[in-house]
Amino acid sequence: MANTGWTLTENASLLALNTFHVQAQAAQLLEIQDSATLPDALALPAVAEGPLLVLGSGSNVLLAGDVEGTVLVFANQGIDILEHRADYTVVHAAAGVNWHKLVLWSLQHGLSGLENLALIPGTVGASPIQNIGAYGVQVGEFIQAVEAWDRQVGEWVRLDNEQCAFGYRDSVFKQQPDRYLITAVELRLPLLHELRMDYAGIAEELQAQGVETPSAVDVANAVIAIRSRKLPDPEVLGNAGSFFKNPILGVDQVEVLLQSFPELPVYPAEREDQRKVSAAWMIEHCGWKGFRDGDAGVAPSHALVLVNHGSASGAELLALARRISASVLETFAVAIEPEPRLIGAQW
Repeated sequence: MANTGWTLTENASLLALNTFHVQAQAAQLLEIQDSATLPDALALPAVAEGPLLVLGSGSNVLLAGDVEGTVLVFANQGIDILEHRADYTVVHAAAGVNWHKLVLWSLQHGLSGLENLALIPGTVGASPIQNIGAYGVQVGEFIQAVEAWDRQVGEWVRLDNEQCAFGYRDSVFKQQPDRYLITAVELRLPLLHELRMDYAGIAEELQAQGVETPSAVDVANAVIAIRSRKLPDPEVLGNAGSFFKNPILGVDQVEVLLQSFPELPVYPAEREDQRKVSAAWMIEHCGWKGFRDGDAGVAPSHALVLVNHGSASGAELLALARRISASVLETFAVAIEPEPRLIGAQW
């Protein structure tokens, strides 16, 4: 079935719609080209009568099995400037826009803020859900509002930054996964911005590149270089980036950990009485970096990244993740949790 604003396909493969490249089927796939047609598409009997799962580019999910009901994909495009001010610009980006494309677009237009988030896979519409972050920056810092269809009340809504309830890898969209269908994001991007270069080797990369007075573009190039070295390309080796979140622990617990593991990297957290500790370091300390069991494995370049070497199933990757988590818990008495959303299984 097709309409000028949407396409509905039955018994659709999801192999090309997840960056782990695991095989899974959807009872039907609904692609939205024009977000204005979304309510009509959702009202189709074949869609309305079953469950609904939204996928961006599948860069932050693990499909542990086939998907019942409808998989919804936003294919709407467009980046527009809504407002120019002396010190910032408000940008409107459609949900289907590639995230890295938006970052590059913002830099080309002299805007800053998103440079540390360069080369993160996925779509604009998916970015608020997980409050994507990297190298000391989270997208929630720059989101002014999110446009969405509220399935609970059946109407269009515009949630401001506070209503989005952003936290570390968290948001109201993650807390209520079946309620909001994000169709666009508004970002308030500064023209001048204090660059963040004190996280995960950015300053060292800039120095290696011979950059003495870095710009936002220079920081983005440094981040791209670091990510390209550390993280495997999903097109070459199936993965979803960092699989585990860095645990947030109380200061007292961190001090106890450091007595036994003084080399454990520790970072500031949003609360003064908490600290963020490195999940990658703990996983590597437990010997998992580069591990492989069949086609399910851990990247040799980064202990946080689970990889599909070929034909691993989502269930096999999940089983490996559980083994890693149990090992870290046994060694450090610290629970680590998955960052991607698990489809068809519970953690």
